[in-house]
Amino acid sequence: VWHTGRHATREELLRFHTEDYWRSIQSADQQGRRFSSTTLINAGGLAGLLAAAGTSIAALEQSLRERRPAMALVRPPGHHAAPDMADGYCFFNNVALAARAAQAAGIERVAIVDWDVHHGNGTQEGFYEDPSVLTVSMHMDHGAWGASHPQTGGVDERGRGAGVGSNLNIPLPMGSGDLAYELAFERFVEPALAAFAPQLLIIANGLDASQFDPNGRQLLTMNGFNRLAQRARLFADAHCEGRLLIVQEGGYNPAYSAYCLHAASQGFLGQTSTLADPLAYMPRFEERSEDDVSALGHSLRGAGWQL
Repeated sequence: VWHTGRHATREELLRFHTEDYWRSIQSADQQGRRFSSTTLINAGGLAGLLAAAGTSIAALEQSLRERRPAMALVRPPGHHAAPDMADGYCFFNNVALAARAAQAAGIERVAIVDWDVHHGNGTQEGFYEDPSVLTVSMHMDHGAWGASHPQTGGVDERGRGAGVGSNLNIPLPMGSGDLAYELAFERFVEPALAAFAPQLLIIANGLDASQFDPNGRQLLTMNGFNRLAQRARLFADAHCEGRLLIVQEGGYNPAYSAYCLHAASQGFLGQTSTLADPLAYMPRFEERSEDDVSALGHSLRGAGWQL
């Protein structure tokens, strides 16, 4: 069922972003501004940012009403945007705004799982001291990339103050592939989610971890995204009374991203992918995947995680 999106309001934006930052985006909308090497807005671009943020919140409202999955097919992405910082093509943090909207509607505990190929640093930063939101990022182990992204995405970034233990980073080696991602989700993400006991699960559905994406080389196939999505759906049904929001993040190969989105969508519906993969050719590296995930488990335990 298709639904019409909407623009976010100032009140909704300020649940996560600062007033000064909001004003800086309004000012940039007048003549355009480059915030970083990858992040620029043209004059008049604010309308698109508000549409992406508002449609993510509208999808969240739909999921809360019907207690079934809702997906926000939006651009630009948002997970690099911190409360007062634009970064990595992102200006407003769509998943974070949806999480705050859910809490405003009475949902107390929210979990955000991000499998975009890049670390969800803005989401991490915004909830780093907040024990009511569990943030999980599965990403290529790329480290920090400058003033706009000082976070490393390492296993030692676990939160601060009251939020210690509510941020879980899962940095995976380049080229990890389908099996490593599913094993990591099964062994680390699901236990963390179960221990946190969220009332709502939000997925930051980045597709740039695919094997043909120009911005990442994690080698996921259509089937890999389908399996992750199925697991997310099963968890939401079992633990969140069906409340599941999916928000589109990265994905920069238009041809293959479309197939991966189709496969993921079927997974969120609880189905296996029915489309043949037109491009997948990578063999499965079962032994290497086991070794990589076991090594990651040692690192997580060394950082204080009991998973």
